[in-house]
Amino acid sequence: MKKYALALAIAATTLAGCKTTTAYIDAADDKTNIVAALSYADFNKAANEMADEIIASKLMTHPQADVGGRYIVYVNNIENDTMQRLDTDQLTKSVRVKLLQSGKFLVTTVFGEDDATKKMRELKDSKMVKQSSVKGNNQVLAPDFSLSGKILQRNASLDNGDTRIEYYFQMSMTNIENGLAYWEGERVVGKVADGDSVSW
Repeated sequence: MKKYALALAIAATTLAGCKTTTAYIDAADDKTNIVAALSYADFNKAANEMADEIIASKLMTHPQADVGGRYIVYVNNIENDTMQRLDTDQLTKSVRVKLLQSGKFLVTTVFGEDDATKKMRELKDSKMVKQSSVKGNNQVLAPDFSLSGKILQRNASLDNGDTRIEYYFQMSMTNIENGLAYWEGERVVGKVADGDSVSW
């Protein structure tokens, strides 16, 4: 009986010693936190690099930039052509933040994303609201550019049974006045994983 109790105690101690405790990680660390699926680090790297290209592009510099001129950008939906359920806003939000922080761009949210601007105009007939405080019509600025894109996934089996997984981040900045792409970028994130690894 004592031997049985001792064995249970040793087993319990061993299991407790193997238990993983919750800890913070650096989500932007793309060296030690590698997973087969797309991670925050993958989105962050692709978004930062493409945003830097847009900011540095001479075509994306407003002709009156020296006196505060900034292009207004409308962010379209990013198409998800991967095997994963992705919130593609994670990519566009990172790009948008960097574009805004650069001081070279403004982002409009009124067309599809945030309907508050439109709803507040409807207060013009409200008896509850002070009418002089209601925002007027003919004030909202239309965008100069549309940012759109796609995320694709391609898997290939290797001779040793592993799987090569490639994710393509593709984005375009289109001039709404003439329909021409003033900037396009692509980033490829490649990973090799065990054939049994799940990437979706």
